[in-house]
Amino acid sequence: MNVSDSIPGTGNHEIAVMRVSDAEWHAVEGDQVVGRGDASLRPDGRLFVSIDAWHGAVFDRIAEAMSADLPAPLHAVADEPDHDSVSAWQRAGFATVRREWGYLVPTDPHVTGLGAVRPPAGVVIVPVGQAEEAPLRALDQVLHTEIEAGVGWAAVPAQVLPRPAGITVVDLSKYAVARQAGRYVGLLRVAPLTRQPRIGLIAVRAAVQRHGIARALLADTLDALHRSGTTSVWAEVAESNAVATALFEGIGARRVNSALELVRR
Repeated sequence: MNVSDSIPGTGNHEIAVMRVSDAEWHAVEGDQVVGRGDASLRPDGRLFVSIDAWHGAVFDRIAEAMSADLPAPLHAVADEPDHDSVSAWQRAGFATVRREWGYLVPTDPHVTGLGAVRPPAGVVIVPVGQAEEAPLRALDQVLHTEIEAGVGWAAVPAQVLPRPAGITVVDLSKYAVARQAGRYVGLLRVAPLTRQPRIGLIAVRAAVQRHGIARALLADTLDALHRSGTTSVWAEVAESNAVATALFEGIGARRVNSALELVRR
């Protein structure tokens, strides 16, 4: 879909919004790109859109074009304190469906209280980067199925990095796993970002949950990061996920931000 209009605040020149690829839209004023929109399909099937525009009216035009071109429902993420961004999505017909807390998580075992934590009997923690590919991929697929059938993706952070269709494990070096009776039963994914590592997911097989495996994975991973000189990591937790919230707040994680997932149906 292409949209053209004169938009106040941009020099009053005609603005053309055009789809330049399957997943990208440009708002153009003369020969200048004044706004961009992107779409990405997440591994869980959610279609997320993002818009970068200086002017609210340009944002609105891009949102209009993307909503016309793409199938509903459409998802978006906005920092809750950014009232302008939240309002822009609401103008475009998006409504808030959930909140995610952003936590700053200490790694020092003297602060977290995890120094004395050991895996449950019969469970071995395989440190980040040492997991075997085939059993890790098999576990990841099982966990995705269990999440969909259980708590659902509403309990999993919305800001999941886009991945190729059907591929849920991209970089083996980011995973720690828990092994029990010769098979993998839990995993933790940590992304070594430039400014601060980010815990992307902690998940344990339904049959062995509530035995301390997630806590042991977290203890081992945070301790390794602490010994390497990292003082804190970032994590996002859905407000509705009481178990994860209790886990992080119980080790001294500090809530420093909140983000909203919005949906247009």
